[in-house]
Amino acid sequence: MPRAVYVLALGIFAMVTSEFVVAGLMPQMADGLNATIPQIGYLITAFAVAMAVGGPLLTVAVLRVPPRTALMVLFAIFLTGNVLAATATDYTTMLIARIVTGIASQAFFGVAVSLCAQLTRPEIRGRAIAVVMNGLMLGTLLGLPISTLVGERFGWRAAFWTISAITLAAAAATLLGVPRIERAAGGGGLRQEIGVFRNPGLWLALSTSTLIIGATFSAFSYFNPILTEVTGFSTGTVPALLVGYGAATVIGNTVVGRFADRHTVPVLTVGLVLNAAFLGGFALLADAPVPAVVCMLGIGLVGVTMNPAMVTRVQRTGNPGPLVNTVHSSFITLGIILGSSIGAVAIDAWGLRAPLWLGAGMALAGLATVLPDLTRRSSPGSPAPVHATGQTERV
Repeated sequence: MPRAVYVLALGIFAMVTSEFVVAGLMPQMADGLNATIPQIGYLITAFAVAMAVGGPLLTVAVLRVPPRTALMVLFAIFLTGNVLAATATDYTTMLIARIVTGIASQAFFGVAVSLCAQLTRPEIRGRAIAVVMNGLMLGTLLGLPISTLVGERFGWRAAFWTISAITLAAAAATLLGVPRIERAAGGGGLRQEIGVFRNPGLWLALSTSTLIIGATFSAFSYFNPILTEVTGFSTGTVPALLVGYGAATVIGNTVVGRFADRHTVPVLTVGLVLNAAFLGGFALLADAPVPAVVCMLGIGLVGVTMNPAMVTRVQRTGNPGPLVNTVHSSFITLGIILGSSIGAVAIDAWGLRAPLWLGAGMALAGLATVLPDLTRRSSPGSPAPVHATGQTERV
């Protein structure tokens, strides 16, 4: 595995830690900015919307720039946003800071995943993407608790300064550890990058990713109240359970990465079936501590961990270029927005188990978007498709 792949994971770790930092410091930030808790919550929404909408636009702006240079530009924009957040004296400034960091973060994901595809041989590309995505998993497992701890001990501004320091370290590592390549993978200019979106199969693959992540986050967003108010765990126990969930995502991501190249569609199919089963089981058994924890860990193993297979399918259906990967990240972000927001509406209507049922339904809907590919590849006499990477997929 090229050393540069691990360097890219460090950059994504910095981005994800910044994405989640507000969630762990809501009361302190509300006091410091003379804002309400709901207003601080809107900062999370603003970050997500900025990622989904602004990320692809910024990616277009850096398409003609060599990938490593593009990453350095994005680091600079991201660092500017974090410094602005650390020095913000009012809510409006903080809102602008979160929008800037959200846009840069999404563009960074797209360019980094595209560069990862360019730096690795096709037969290990899925594993390489899993390594890069471990930056995301470790951001969830370690970045959030670390930034929360720093914020609680030294003030919420210190958390943003810490993220800024991590960003500088990641930028330096990128400058030293990522080779200079003149052209982005799969890219032949803006027209070619946009032209690939005429393929209906690409939109089907993108919708699969939205539903996988939406199913997972409809549950993950409400683990805390479900585990305390339905399952009966104390508030002090929940952080340890969430660490267990984070560890499960790291394990699942690594396993999926091993099979994502040769068995992309079957991996997605099995993952969606298991995720629907774990979500439905959690909904049915949420009041029983042991089965509830087993189902929660199961969701960790087969939820967001589908990322390597999702990315592999999208790249093969479209191309490994930065715009395709950034738009894919936007569809993933859309899944987070849909899962968490519809889950909130479902709770108001039917109670705390409702997001789990919602997640199970979204997983089954995601399965419906994968079955056409699975059926086509399993048909007798049907040749295995050759994708944009030039690689024939094995089922």
